[in-house]
Formats: sequence, structure tokens, C-alpha cells
Amino acid sequence: MDSLLFHPKVVHLPMALAVLMPLIAGGALFAVWRGWIDRRAWVGVVLLQAVLLGSGTLAMNTGEREEDLVEHVVAESHIEAHEEAAEVFAWASAVVLLFMALPLALPEGRARQAALMGAFLGTLMVFGFGYKTGETGGRLVYEHGAAQAHVGGLGAVAEDADSDSD
Repeated sequence: MDSLLFHPKVVHLPMALAVLMPLIAGGALFAVWRGWIDRRAWVGVVLLQAVLLGSGTLAMNTGEREEDLVEHVVAESHIEAHEEAAEVFAWASAVVLLFMALPLALPEGRARQAALMGAFLGTLMVFGFGYKTGETGGRLVYEHGAAQAHVGGLGAVAEDADSDSD
């Protein structure tokens, strides 16, 4: 797989899911409460949260691989702020995933209703952490010039190719 700019390619899925999960979980919660769908339909919400966690973890790992290259262009404090936000996002996603699985194991009643509501509220929390992660990542690229770490490397390759053709 093309490793060039892999991190920016991967980060969009967890960010999109972080935005969509409150809507999906809220809609499913409402439908379960109204009796429109069986509680087993909640499994789909749990699976989407698992995709969010998996893709978020992948994005975090690809970001760590690109860190050494970007450190030559961006101050380490800015990179660490983004990295810490990503870690909080990933851990929160994992906790919410566990909360989402809980209603599947609980019998009908108040405890299950509370777990469903807690899982939904957790998606709002993950959305906030995702926003912070995306914001710090965007600042790396658009304010601190992180993309220049890749452009500089491409520019050097292009110059070498030009000098070979002369």
C-alpha cells in the first residue's frame, strides 16, 4: 500500500464516524424505545462503534509512523498536542464501545435503558474528542506547515529526476 500520505487518507473514516455516531446511536435509541426495532438492531450500532475504534487506532498508528518526518518541520509540542488528543479519542471510543455492548447483555428494564442512554451520551463525548483531534491535526497542516515535510521530499525527488534528464 502506498505509504506516502497514508495518515491523511486514513483519518477521515474515524472523523466521519465520530460525527455520525451520535445521530446513528440517537436514532437507534429512539427506535428501540418506541418499539420500532428490536433491541438486537443495536448490534449494528455496536459494530459501527467498533469500526470507529479500529479506524481511529489505525489512524493513530499511521500518524506515529509519520511523526519523525514531520518533526523536522513542526515543533514537537504541536505534534504532541495532536498525539495526545488522538489517544484520548481512541480510549474514549473504546470505553463507549464497551458501554454500547452492555445493553445487549442486560435484561429488559431500567438498567438496560440507562446503559443505552449512557452509550448515546458517550458518542457525544467521542464526537467532542474527535473534534479536538481533528482541530489539532488541521492546525499541524494548515498553520504549522506539516505538509511541507512531504512536499520537501517530493521536491527533492523531482529535482533529481530533472537533473537526470539533462
